[in-house]
Amino acid sequence: MTQEPRSEDCFTARFWGVRGSIATPGPETLRYGGNTPCVEIRCGRHVLIFDAGTGLRVLGHHLQDQGRHAEFDIFLTHSHYDHIEGLPFFAPAFVSGNTVRLWAGHLLPERSLRETVNALMADPFFPLPVSALMAETKFLDFRAGETLEPHPGITLATAPLNHPNRATGYRVDFGGHAICYVTDTEHFADRLDDNVLRLIRGADFVIYDTSFSAAEYASKQGWGHSTWEEGIRLVEAAGAGTLVLFHHMPRKTDDQLDLLAAEVAGARPGTLVAREGMVLSV
Repeated sequence: MTQEPRSEDCFTARFWGVRGSIATPGPETLRYGGNTPCVEIRCGRHVLIFDAGTGLRVLGHHLQDQGRHAEFDIFLTHSHYDHIEGLPFFAPAFVSGNTVRLWAGHLLPERSLRETVNALMADPFFPLPVSALMAETKFLDFRAGETLEPHPGITLATAPLNHPNRATGYRVDFGGHAICYVTDTEHFADRLDDNVLRLIRGADFVIYDTSFSAAEYASKQGWGHSTWEEGIRLVEAAGAGTLVLFHHMPRKTDDQLDLLAAEVAGARPGTLVAREGMVLSV
């Protein structure tokens, strides 16, 4: 188990789920992990959580075991099932006295975040309704492109992403540094995505949707996902630091991801392939 950061000025990201589309437990995914997207970013004493895939369940129990936190902010990129299915299993949401704030920038104007979560936790899909949550639960809708300040000294820039039913990318600025979380987005054939470029410019770490290689993408156009080759082009054009490959497709085994890690290290030294438990420290 990685030592927990305790400094008031620490700035870290920890991966609790790195897989896209569907959870993939089993012997072939033990090293990189089979949980769907969930990334915890610590800004000093504040816990920011990005996406609520199955990794959120594990994170929730970990936070309860620590017993040092009572407020949690969960920022959703979008509400496709692999990114929200952990919400009903987030243990701190069932503790009286806790506060859970849910944020989403992709739903307006058609529906609200509260309506979406109510539908997720409604008969016949789940036995407990949202009203069963004992924590104070707040639903905060915004529009992708707005700037958020969930706590003093922490700024989140947001941007719309190119994904079916829309999605939101995030940039967390804290203490003069930045970590970006940009997943479930499809690049353009004729240009770099200006929304992504603006979001990641000069960032220390860029967690990016690299579901495919360029060769794999040829038959997956329109699926709403990108490639590691495009990730490299984006971070180099934006003058960003470390690229972190994320949202691994279900059929990719640990051995295949090892081969990918070797390939991307040769293409851009320092590039990382996300795995559960990995911690990035700024």
